[in-house]
Order: sequence, then C-alpha cells, then structure tokens
Amino acid sequence: MKLLKTFNSSTHVVRYCHAVVLFVLLLPLQAHFFSWDKTETRRPAVLQLQVWDNDFFSLDDYLGAVEFNLCNMPPPAKTSGKCCQEQFGDPTIGRKPKKEYVNLFDSKRLKGWWPIRDIGPEGEIIHAGMAEMELEILTKDDSEAKPAGESRDDPNLNPTLDPPNRPETSFLWFTSPWKTFKYIIWKHYKWWIIGILLLLLLGAAIALFLYSAPGYSVRKAFGFN
Repeated sequence: MKLLKTFNSSTHVVRYCHAVVLFVLLLPLQAHFFSWDKTETRRPAVLQLQVWDNDFFSLDDYLGAVEFNLCNMPPPAKTSGKCCQEQFGDPTIGRKPKKEYVNLFDSKRLKGWWPIRDIGPEGEIIHAGMAEMELEILTKDDSEAKPAGESRDDPNLNPTLDPPNRPETSFLWFTSPWKTFKYIIWKHYKWWIIGILLLLLLGAAIALFLYSAPGYSVRKAFGFN
C-alpha cells in the first residue's frame, strides 16, 4: 500500500505493507548491515511530522511537531480558523477530543488543518502553528493508476501542486536589498528616515546661506551686481 502525504507546498510518498487485522505496519528490514535476507518487522502505524525553520547560515530551528496514530487519529479542521489544540484529547487532564477519532485506513482520505504542537518551558503542550495536509491511503494497484511525484517533481499529479504562494516578505535579505529596505527598514523607521532627510536638507540650506551671505553683503555694500 502507499501513504500519500500532501502538504500545501509538497507531496511525500511512503510505501509499506499494512496488516488490517493487527493494525500494524509490516516493514521489510535487514537485521544488520551484512545480512542478506530481510526480516518482516511489525511497527505501530504512527506518522510523525516535524516543522523546522530553514536557516541559511545558522542551524535550523525546531518549531514543533504533530504525531498521528493512523488507526486512531483526530479528524482535521475544515479551515485554519477552526484549527486548535482541542482536536486532540488529553487524558491527563480529562479533556476529550473535539470530535471522535477516525481510522485513516477506513476513511482512505483526510484533508484539512491540524495543529502543530511543542513542549513549553514547564512541560506543558503549547500551540506552535498549523499545517494544512492531505493524507490518502492507496493500494498498490491504485498507486500505479494514480502516480504522484515527490514534492512538485514529475508527475505533478494526484494532486497537482501549484508553486507556493509565499508572502512578499518571504525572502533572503542579502539577495534582495530593495525588498529589505522596503519591508524591514522603511516599514519600521519611515518617520525617522523622513525626519533625518528634512534635517539634512535644512542643514544644507543653512550652510549654503552662511557660505553665500558674506560675498553677497560685500557686493551690495560696494554696489556690485
């Protein structure tokens, strides 16, 4: 079978075998590096997604994660405004999930918004963001009939992913000096810049007056034009 994970900007394909009765994943793994034969290993049907900040110079920053048991997972919110931590239940404080959990292997396809979570300084779960995803379970025959490429590689189908619609403020500051000035410097220091320019113009006018005043006074005193 194939698990098709579609984010709002990329697609990931994970192939595996699923034991319907046991609700576990059957993965062919090698016992060690020099092993010739692969052994079948049973793993829980758990999907963990992590969100990292892609830094250019420094190390990437961990932002949060979300983990699903595909056999018992919270349904997605239809819109980003309805995405919240209440989608997950918390037995430690007796909080029930906002909606009944669903089985992805029965639903076959889920699409919507899930909250990204992180651990706070006191060990509490905090809301770190939201992710719009589409999860789809396909059999081997269905996956061959509906091919999908990694990210936006060919074939960019099932579903077709358009280029990401990033805001104008999403750029590397050293590659776009004009955008850096417009969205960072001018936006926050506009009135300071205008004030400094006016002071410079006023200072230049005063300096020009002081420089020209003696010569003009002498010409007026002696009747020169």
